[in-house]
Amino acid sequence: MDYDSVADELYALRPEEFTAARASAMASARTAGDRELAQRIGTLRKPSLAAWVSNLLVRSSPGEVEPLLRLGEGLRQAHQDLDGAQLRELSRRQHALIRALSLQARQLAKEAGHPIGESVQREVENTLHAVLADPEAAEAWAAGRLTKPLSAAVGFPATTEGVRPQRPAARPAPAPSRPGKKESEQQRRKRAQAREDAETAERELRELRDGAAAAGQEVAEAKQRVDGLQRRVEELTGELERVRGEHQQARFAERAARERARAADRRAREAGRRAATAAARLERLTSPSPDA
Repeated sequence: MDYDSVADELYALRPEEFTAARASAMASARTAGDRELAQRIGTLRKPSLAAWVSNLLVRSSPGEVEPLLRLGEGLRQAHQDLDGAQLRELSRRQHALIRALSLQARQLAKEAGHPIGESVQREVENTLHAVLADPEAAEAWAAGRLTKPLSAAVGFPATTEGVRPQRPAARPAPAPSRPGKKESEQQRRKRAQAREDAETAERELRELRDGAAAAGQEVAEAKQRVDGLQRRVEELTGELERVRGEHQQARFAERAARERARAADRRAREAGRRAATAAARLERLTSPSPDA
């Protein structure tokens, strides 16, 4: 038993299984006489739902880890180089990749028995944004042992929760100007264009994130309407079944009443015949004889 293997095993579990498994691992370490390992295991924190989903994505889809890490490296380098064209291209790829990964994470969570809502999915997406912005966040995510979601500020550098912020890359000091040699107009235009391209890329990135958040809100509202209509359908279905049952009972009652009416009619006719027979007999008995 060693710390890394225990940590990997614990963070691969479902959240509700974490605490009991951690206690069992601590007890095993103590039994083996390794109190230091038991104490280290005890410091492992149970992951939040969003952190668990992020870990699940890393463990269930290892092939998706490297492309996101490479994209983050490219974005950070493009920001440092003020490469506007590269920033625009990578920002478009960033939006598509993060959305695809967050949807994949949501499906994995559902298959694992923990469906997640829009708020948790947004936390997963924020974690992926932090992975792109901060190399230390990327390293923490790729290890698959997050205890809480990461967060990144819009743009670069990023600030992550639970991970040390990335410091802006130090810019080299400007070379001493040589007498008689000034920056050319073409160089100034290139620098100004690079800054403008970088600002445009930042705006596009913010717009994409805002659009994704708005789309997520629309999905949540649509789901609420669907859930409300589904409940209404279920209510009406129950009411229909109840009315159908009452209708069936009424038909049975109608048949029974018809049978009783026919039986009563037969008895009335039989009683009428008996009464007519009795009246005729009485008349014969009470009529005077012709010989009297």
